[in-house]
Amino acid sequence: MSSQALTKRNPLFPSLFDDFFKPWREWTNDFNGGRFLAELTVPAVNVSEDKDSYKLSVAAPGMKKDDFKIDLEGHLLTISAETEDKKEEKNEKYSRQEYNYSSFSRSFTLPESINKEKIEAQYEDGVLKLKLPKNEEAKKNGKSIHIAVK
Repeated sequence: MSSQALTKRNPLFPSLFDDFFKPWREWTNDFNGGRFLAELTVPAVNVSEDKDSYKLSVAAPGMKKDDFKIDLEGHLLTISAETEDKKEEKNEKYSRQEYNYSSFSRSFTLPESINKEKIEAQYEDGVLKLKLPKNEEAKKNGKSIHIAVK
C-alpha cells in the first residue's frame, strides 16, 4: 500500500476539500464504491491482556447500560447497541419533530483459552468494559516468544 493511499482518502479532491465538505459527506454516498459512510458510528475498542484475562473497552459515551446487547455464540462475541431519541416542539405557528437513531455492532472471535462462564461486563463513564478471564490451563501454559537476531 502506498503512503498516498494512507494520506488521501478521496483521489478526486485534495484533503482541503475533504475537510470542508466533511459534514455533508456524512449524509451522502462515498465516492469510493457508492456505499454510505459508516466509520463514524462504530465505537473505538481497546483490547489488552494480562496473565489472567483479556479486557475489552468500548468507547460509547451518552448511552445507557440497557442500550447494549452482548451475545456469545460459540467463540463469537458480539457487542451491539441501539438508541433512539425523539424531540418534539409545538408552537402556535409550527410543529417540529426530530428523530435520531443510532446503532452499531462489533464482533470478536475469542480464543479457546477463554472461560466463557465467567465473562463480566460493566458500563461506567461512557465506557463498556468486558473482562474475559482465561481458563486455568491457559494461565499455567503461558508462552514467551524468543526474537531471533540476524
